[in-house]
Amino acid sequence: MWNDFNNTESQQSFDLIPNNTIAKVRMSIKPGGYDDANQGWVGGYATKNDATGSIYLACEFVVLEGEYARRKVWSLIGLHSNKGAEWGNIGRSFIKAILNSARGFSENDNSPQAQNSRRISGLADLDGIEFVAKITTKKDQNEDLRNEIRFAIAPDHKDYKSIMGAISSVAKTSVNSAVTPAANNRPAWAK
Repeated sequence: MWNDFNNTESQQSFDLIPNNTIAKVRMSIKPGGYDDANQGWVGGYATKNDATGSIYLACEFVVLEGEYARRKVWSLIGLHSNKGAEWGNIGRSFIKAILNSARGFSENDNSPQAQNSRRISGLADLDGIEFVAKITTKKDQNEDLRNEIRFAIAPDHKDYKSIMGAISSVAKTSVNSAVTPAANNRPAWAK
């Protein structure tokens, strides 16, 4: 019977993923329902905090391979803060690094293909994107340690190719203004 828990497995404890672990992840955006067409934030992906006025992407990152496969990390990507441009600029830098990692371009590559790969048609292009991330630990507001992702690893990194695999030349040369969101290509366990 469903209401008898005596034969149920014991709860698993998940220790934190060690600080500075590098892993391939898939990013999903939890829609917050906020749109601002003037900024290009459409489709309801952005979230607005009514108390602070900050606007961000609420992201879930699933580790795809290796020792920590299927583990999840949650982080915010800042889009706007009423306190100033810094939070939004940090968010834009992170998204640029995600695009570089996912599409296989170096930060220093300014070729037309690389520049084109750093353009998206909307926030939906980021939902389901796969890239190499550095997973770190940080204390939260309760002083408890938790994992977060704030850094994407570019192809220049020594471990990038072994973690990400080869980015096909077809993918690099066919990057137009957007990549189709991978949400429909998720494995069954990630849905």
